[in-house]
Amino acid sequence: MTTTRSAARVPAADAPVARVLPLLGVPHLDREFDYRVPETMSADARPGTRVRVRFAGRLVDGFVVARTDTSEHAGELAWLERVVSPEQVLTPELLALVDLVARRWVGTRSDVLRLAIPPRHAAAEKSVPEPEPPQGGTSGPVEIPEGWADHPMAARFLDAVTSGVPARAVWTVPPGRDWAQSLAALADSVRRRGLQVLLIVPDQRDVDRLTAACRQVVGGGSAGRDLVTDLSAGVGPSARYRRWLRAVRGHARIVVGTRSAVFTPLPEPGLIVLHDDGDDSFVEPRSPYPHTREVAAQRSALDATPLLLSSVDRTPEVAEYVRSGWAHEIRPEPGVIRALAPRVVAFTAADPVQARDVAGGRTRLPAVALTMAREAIDVDAPVLVQVPRKGYIPTLLCGSCRAPARCRRCNGPLRAGRMDAVYGPVDLACGWCGAPESGFRCVACGSRALRAGVVGAGRTAEELGRMFPGVRVRTSGGGEILDSVPASPAIIVSTPGAEPTAEGGYGAALLLDSWALLGRPDLRAVQNALRLWIGAASLVRPAADGGRVFLSADSDSPVSQALVRWDPQGWAERELADRAEVGFPPAVHMMAVDGPATALAEILTALEVPDEVEVLGPVDLPDGEELPGHDRIEDPERVLLRIPPSLLGAVSTELRAVVVGRSGRRNTEPVRVRLDPIHIG
Repeated sequence: MTTTRSAARVPAADAPVARVLPLLGVPHLDREFDYRVPETMSADARPGTRVRVRFAGRLVDGFVVARTDTSEHAGELAWLERVVSPEQVLTPELLALVDLVARRWVGTRSDVLRLAIPPRHAAAEKSVPEPEPPQGGTSGPVEIPEGWADHPMAARFLDAVTSGVPARAVWTVPPGRDWAQSLAALADSVRRRGLQVLLIVPDQRDVDRLTAACRQVVGGGSAGRDLVTDLSAGVGPSARYRRWLRAVRGHARIVVGTRSAVFTPLPEPGLIVLHDDGDDSFVEPRSPYPHTREVAAQRSALDATPLLLSSVDRTPEVAEYVRSGWAHEIRPEPGVIRALAPRVVAFTAADPVQARDVAGGRTRLPAVALTMAREAIDVDAPVLVQVPRKGYIPTLLCGSCRAPARCRRCNGPLRAGRMDAVYGPVDLACGWCGAPESGFRCVACGSRALRAGVVGAGRTAEELGRMFPGVRVRTSGGGEILDSVPASPAIIVSTPGAEPTAEGGYGAALLLDSWALLGRPDLRAVQNALRLWIGAASLVRPAADGGRVFLSADSDSPVSQALVRWDPQGWAERELADRAEVGFPPAVHMMAVDGPATALAEILTALEVPDEVEVLGPVDLPDGEELPGHDRIEDPERVLLRIPPSLLGAVSTELRAVVVGRSGRRNTEPVRVRLDPIHIG
């Protein structure tokens, strides 16, 4: 750290002007300001370093963006007050990505930089060795890594990656395949060519699993510790910054992290891998609320870094990448999926009593599910029971087919102002555009009946314990999540996403209370349900080894058939086509603007958008949504902008200009802007 006293300040002989981006956090001040560089700081105040400058009478943090000989500012320039660190953490590539994210998601660069660069710790900088020269790798034909031999396109993808071609691929993990081991082997193959690999996963549990697999595949011991590092908030600020520096200085060749790791600048980038893009954890809860998948895609397009999107399922967003040719699919050989998948049995309505019980979310199991569980226990195999337990969320569903009730005008979710004991929903209106609905008719089956959907499940573990006396019943979820279970008779009751792996695979899986997931008031409810079902079913043994899965959803529904046939790709393609027909993401972009009614009215008056952009609302802010830090706002509202993809850049620029203009005026009410929020109804 370098400082200088005012009396001793002499301008630097070379490039005496520093263009600094202060971290002020307000839109109208999201720009560079020029400062004079003292000669005593000239060697350390390089582009990309952290500095302290005086702004409006107070010291603030900032980054040097550039050094120049002259300034366009006509007045006298203030001096740099301090160089916090000579470490050039804001690389040109990272700055370009930060600029892009701030523009696209209508945010400020200071907010993005707080996501991208961890806080500094001086001791960590001293403990990490200086950068080494670029590492050379092996030459010759690329060897197929373990677990990829049955994927013919894997060799071509690796050839492209190691040749510097900006290849982009999509991989759907086959059932029963250990995704962590497969990705670790792929990353090690790229590392051996002298390149760095960035692996991004949803949460700490996945970080631990993937990091262990990577360290094992590179040789374990000291080699594993030196070559593989993990980035996550759970390790503490000092350790996280030290590990981040090891990646930035090129010592760590394989980097595993959660969502903010997508910004990590690597001196020798070879491949970015993002696993399970459908997980809600990839949505940044802080401004400007970017989605990690989209940031990874933008980074790949910006600096030509190869990208692999892997998952057990397929989201419509990734299906759009494949459909448009932006990414190519890495498929296994024919017959691999059928050989590895368990046998899936979905519920049928042949027995009306059982159909009503399962659809209503009760915990009583139909005979076919009980038989599967008993047969698995008889061969000393554990049984997985997946039960969603998310509390109570009232929604409106069709009373006949239980499809979500939708608005005839914009396809938004219908909501009831109140529920009457005799007449049912009263004051029925759209949750997006606010249009009243006086004559509801289900678009799926034509029924006029409505019912309230309830998300939640009872004391499942206790009930199963009474059904299977003498069999151990364990739970996974909430405060206690199991990592793995032995190959012995047991019933594991798990919430979605908390399923432990089983040695040798589960003998059976029972996916209960399906309508609790399908009936959520969310555009992505069905997509999320299929993702959770496939994630659990993939832990079951192959059908040839007796693996069975029971799904308590109607066997005639497309999402049930996707699981029965183990075809998440086909479902995603159909879902993409359906969303395009009704104007839902990713066929279009949805921009949600939340805030007080007066602020939204002001924005709508000032906003000039093309005629192709549809303005929906304002309506009341949906239940469960909150404006962080703005507790004084009464009755917040929401406006949705439905934007064709080709116009997103223009609309983001226009909306950002309006936000900047409001920011420059005092006493303006705050608003929140989010691009493609995952919960829009």
